[in-house]
Amino acid sequence: MHFAVVLIIIINIIIKVMSKEGVIQKFIIIASHNIISTTRIAVTRLQKHSLYSGLMILAILISLSHVSCLQQVKTPAETPTRGNIKITVDESFRPLMDTEVSTFTSLYTNAKIETQYKPEYDVISDFMNDSVRTIVTSMKLTEDQVQYLRDTLVIARTVTFAYDALALVINKENMDTLIPYASIRDIFLGYAITWKDLDPKSKLGPLNVIFDNTKSGNIRYFRELFEIKDDLPANFFAVKNNAEVIDFVARNINALGIISVNWISDQDDSLSTSFSDKVKIVAVSQHLANDGYYYRPLQGSIYDKSYPFVREIYFITRETFKGLGSGFLQWATAEQGQRIVLKSGLVPATMPIRLVQIKN
Repeated sequence: MHFAVVLIIIINIIIKVMSKEGVIQKFIIIASHNIISTTRIAVTRLQKHSLYSGLMILAILISLSHVSCLQQVKTPAETPTRGNIKITVDESFRPLMDTEVSTFTSLYTNAKIETQYKPEYDVISDFMNDSVRTIVTSMKLTEDQVQYLRDTLVIARTVTFAYDALALVINKENMDTLIPYASIRDIFLGYAITWKDLDPKSKLGPLNVIFDNTKSGNIRYFRELFEIKDDLPANFFAVKNNAEVIDFVARNINALGIISVNWISDQDDSLSTSFSDKVKIVAVSQHLANDGYYYRPLQGSIYDKSYPFVREIYFITRETFKGLGSGFLQWATAEQGQRIVLKSGLVPATMPIRLVQIKN
């Protein structure tokens, strides 16, 4: 509005200065050809009394154009709470991230987040190939990957979002619910291939280890932990995802499954409880400990790392501006997002928590 008022004042000054009709006519002809050239109106002879009306129309057209430009600047296509993006997430964290995304988009209705769930290897590939700007994974980028991105003028930002654990699950009929850390290592190194190798009193047969995917972060974790360079033992079998691991173990008494505890940790979620009701969770002793204590992947033992197979969950983003990916990351690592982590049975990484010991 201020722009239009100033323009009208200038026009009034021009009218007073221009005293000769010839000058006025030339001014209108030039303005008409420059501003409204598409109308192809032949300017003939204008009287002094019509000049003001013509210039007023010109002022209105210019002011409307100015306001339209301002509106476009004030409404950017993407902000921390507005826009449409894709993110790729490790399939192991699907229950948690489904809740995070649905809660965020219900609070910010102009935000649309398409979540793709894939094995860890594909998650990292999407990020390095610039298919997505934000990923959620348990694997940090390697030094070579970080350097490659820097060479292409991309700075990747990594933030620890939560703490997860890898749970070992067995069939409901299996009574071997306590396994020493050293025995777990023997399984992965191929030294223990039957249940009798773990417990001579066991009546079970061959030990079949089931994991989610050959490209998953679950199996990568144990390969790195136990420094496995060669192929896995012949009694290791891959399916497609964590849910299939649970279903397979529920049907086979000799199976030992590896899953993210996120799939069975939320006691208020019907899907999580339905999965946890199908299997038993194995308790594991600490590395090098011989004190007789065994720990399950519960929140307390994940928090103090008394359970031995704990890992971090990372948000990694390559956004160069404050877009929707950065906004979602900031929200997920703030109070509301971290409370969802806590409720899911995992441990928040950016919000202080207090452990309460309950005595029976």
